[in-house]
Amino acid sequence: MPVFLFALSQANTINWQTAILAFVILHLLVFPSSNGYNSYQDRDETSIGGLKHPPKVSENLFYATLMLDVVGILSALIISVYFSFFVLIFVGMSRAYSYRNVRLKKYPVIGFLTVFIFQGAFVYLMASSAITDFSMDTFFTLNNTICMSVASFFIGSIYPLTQIYQHDADKKDGVISISYKLGYIGTFIFSALLFAIATIFLFYFFHLKHQHIALVLFSLIMIPVVIKLSLWFNKVRRDTVHADFENTMTMNLLTSTCMNLYFLLLILNNHFIWF
Repeated sequence: MPVFLFALSQANTINWQTAILAFVILHLLVFPSSNGYNSYQDRDETSIGGLKHPPKVSENLFYATLMLDVVGILSALIISVYFSFFVLIFVGMSRAYSYRNVRLKKYPVIGFLTVFIFQGAFVYLMASSAITDFSMDTFFTLNNTICMSVASFFIGSIYPLTQIYQHDADKKDGVISISYKLGYIGTFIFSALLFAIATIFLFYFFHLKHQHIALVLFSLIMIPVVIKLSLWFNKVRRDTVHADFENTMTMNLLTSTCMNLYFLLLILNNHFIWF
């Protein structure tokens, strides 16, 4: 959602009808299907995502995700062929990430890059193709390239932290995550580094646009995230028992909430009011 809202905030013009439809397609069909299919392939018995005690999966989950994907891809045609094609690519990469016979997620670097690109920059591209007038020939401007980079680095900074409590469960399942390779301390350092790079890109972008109020606003809204991450890191540094499900979900929820709030304020500023 933060990446979608980011794309919405930076569109020069917005077709609100297609933007709302795209939001519904992605967040009620495509993204839930991706999570559901990953759960179907993983058959997790320990905490995963927002569920501390996930229910056992069945074949019904597979057919539900298939239905959601088909409806999502076909519904996307209402917006444009471009958007439907991008949704198809996203679905394909999501399946390749989880599917047992391909299982990109079991490779630390390839799995990370799949999420880094396709949940970051590609979602920005996909959302933009539905939000505003779109052409592949004119889309890849300096501004859009920077925004896509920001999206990927922010997603990349969050992703390893979501794996930090699953090291043992992942290893038993044959998955060697980027977080497992980095270790507990390395995961925090790596995530902080990517977050810093994303912030630098964002500051450069708004500096080019002379929107310095957006820089101040980001700094203020992200203070709780920085504080929480620092406190959590200190706890894990003293005892890795704190690299658990509850802390991970709290961090994930706080980061997502702050990001969503920030980009919603940018949408209001850029398309409704000035402050």
